[in-house]
Formats: sequence, C-alpha cells, structure tokens
Amino acid sequence: MPDGAGRGRELLEELRGVFGAVGLLDILLPPLLFLVLNGLAGFNAAMIGALGLSLLIAAVRLRRGQSLVYALGGMGSVGLAIGLVLVVGRSEGFFLPGIVNGGVTVALALVSLLIRKPMVAWTSHFARRWPLEWYWHDRVRPAYTEVTVAWALFFGLRLAGQIVLLQSSSISRIALINTLLGWPAIILLLILSYLYGTWRLAQLGGPSVEEFREGRPAPWRSQRRGF
Repeated sequence: MPDGAGRGRELLEELRGVFGAVGLLDILLPPLLFLVLNGLAGFNAAMIGALGLSLLIAAVRLRRGQSLVYALGGMGSVGLAIGLVLVVGRSEGFFLPGIVNGGVTVALALVSLLIRKPMVAWTSHFARRWPLEWYWHDRVRPAYTEVTVAWALFFGLRLAGQIVLLQSSSISRIALINTLLGWPAIILLLILSYLYGTWRLAQLGGPSVEEFREGRPAPWRSQRRGF
C-alpha cells in the first residue's frame, strides 16, 4: 500500500487523468470569480465577469493548442445561465442549469441502481476504457453500487437544498452555497469515492482488470489502483 505522500501523488494523477492537466483550472476559476464579484460588485457584474473569464480561458487554450473541452463546457454553462436570466427576467434563473443537471444526475443514479448497472461503473468505463463486463463481476460490482448510492445521496441532498434556497434566500447566499456545492464539492466527492472504492475493491478480493482480461482463476490480488 502507498504511504501518505504516495497516496497524495496517486490522487493528483487520477484527477489529472479525469480532467486533464488544465481542466481543473478551467472549471474552478469562473465560478470562483463569480462568487468574488457577486460579493464586491453585484450580480450583473458577476455574470459578465464569469462569462468574460470563460471566453478568455477558451481563447488561451485555443492559442496554446490545448484541450477546449472544459473551457467550452464552462463557457456554455455560463452562457446558458445568463440566457435563462434574460428569458425568465429573474436572477434566480442563473442557477437553473445546475439544478436541472443535479436532477438528471439523481435520476440516472437511481435508475442505474434499479437495473443493477451502477452509474459510477459507467463513468469509470467511459473514462478508463476498462472491460464493461469486469464491472459486473460479483466481487467488483458492490464497490461501484455503494459509491453510486453515495453519489445519489449527495446530489439528492444538494438538489433539495438548492430548491429550498431558491425559495427563501438572497441571491448572494444562493451564489455562495451554490458555488461551494459545485465543483469544489464534486472534486471532494471524487476523491472520497476513489479512496473508498479502491479500499472496497481490495476488501472484496475480486480480480484486477489485468487478471480479468487474462482470465486468471481465483485467488486474485484485486484492483489496487484506479476506480
């Protein structure tokens, strides 16, 4: 088992594998700027600032020949949110895309649990390209099922909190809590999911991906890295 420093490097490498070398900055900076500007200069300045920073990040990535996936995603989500504000005529419209996205995530998690194909296994499969059949092994699937339950609870509680806040709180308070429960909380969720998932896979004693591909019989050493 890696020591504390080794585990930290492993986590950082895994996050870079998910988001790329610059993706973390692309998704974190616009909402953080929005939060700061909203407190200092008001809601309209915060919207314009977040959109302007998203455009600037996309231009820098394009100029450097780097991936535009997260930069365009951030720009599109901010642009959609501003569009909704203009359409509904209320500042609360800025937060609707996040609420809709949260609702869809909860629904997908619950459906995946009902059909015994947990959502977290699908996300891992698309990111890592590990054999899909490996995830459904009886001594592998429980780890992904339990983490999917945790995701459903997190996104469900966040969705309920956002709806309550929209009905009863000020825009500044909604912006603060919405930002904290956005990507910062999701990155923490990913880290905890990875730590629990790799521990649970070792406890289950199922085959590693390599052992599964090679058709090795038990006993297995289990998947020790990656989730």
